[in-house]
Amino acid sequence: MDPTTPGPWLRPIGRPTGATDRVSPAEADIPWIDIHQHTQSLTWNDREAFDLSGGRAAVMIAAGYYWTPYRPIAPDDIRFLWDDALRRAETFRRNHFYDQYVAVGVHTWSRVEAVENLLAVLPDYCALDEVVAIGETGIESTQHTSAWDLEGQREIVREQCHIARETDLPILLHTPGSSKGDMPAWYADRYEEANESFTASVLDAGTAKRDAFEIDLEVIEEAGLPHEQAVIDHAAPEIAPIVLEETGCHLAFTVGAEWLRGVSAGDVADVIETHGPDRILLDTDLFGAMRTDPFAMRRTIMALLQLGIDPATVRQVVYENPRDLLGLSV
Repeated sequence: MDPTTPGPWLRPIGRPTGATDRVSPAEADIPWIDIHQHTQSLTWNDREAFDLSGGRAAVMIAAGYYWTPYRPIAPDDIRFLWDDALRRAETFRRNHFYDQYVAVGVHTWSRVEAVENLLAVLPDYCALDEVVAIGETGIESTQHTSAWDLEGQREIVREQCHIARETDLPILLHTPGSSKGDMPAWYADRYEEANESFTASVLDAGTAKRDAFEIDLEVIEEAGLPHEQAVIDHAAPEIAPIVLEETGCHLAFTVGAEWLRGVSAGDVADVIETHGPDRILLDTDLFGAMRTDPFAMRRTIMALLQLGIDPATVRQVVYENPRDLLGLSV
């Protein structure tokens, strides 16, 4: 095959490709900030890889309660995970050379009993220096074991948007990928929680991401939350025009598992070129139960450069935008 033939990581970039136009090593040395990863489920080696690949900061999603093997989930279970994440963040910060921050919130990936008890204390957690965001939360199509109907999800997401408004923190809004009940057999090799515990989908599989986003947007507006505080996460090309042209929300592409999210560096480059970089972010969503790559952010940075995205633009998307959104001094 002709090595210049465009493939998934290389396409015509619309400018000369001679040596004088080459991105220099200095230009390619771009730091990054990951606004969404499940750091507590990863290994020491994974966290070292963040350092090696240019990571300056990472936001740990504090609650992974949907993996727990028992139900119902109680508020104290979530509080334990929030507290554990805060404790471990200090250890990670001490042992590595990137800054570890935390996001606290109630995800909708499994129903929580007496959730109002968590909402009552969430503002206290938001006041902590280590906490830089609320989430992840957002409308989900399926749950682990214990279903949460759409109205219940709307209420919990709305209340967290209220708290985001009151505390002036950004909120990370998960959007579903696909109907997990219809996943192919090979999925189980890459996600070790892929089993029969998933509940039936409450959204149509073909339009779940867009439908969930539209409900999230309604909830944002019901709560009076400024759009710029909302991050629509796990973005896909089909919702990018709506988010970036019709709202003021940020849009985050998850690049840690292309096999799951179906988003490539080429997709990200297309959206940057079409809509500009101002409200675009990247994250990895790395977690231990899933086949992911701790070098995913660095690989995506290099791919974007190879695809012809200007180094200053790449730096804005992976470093400056998340730094400014989260109010970090890194």
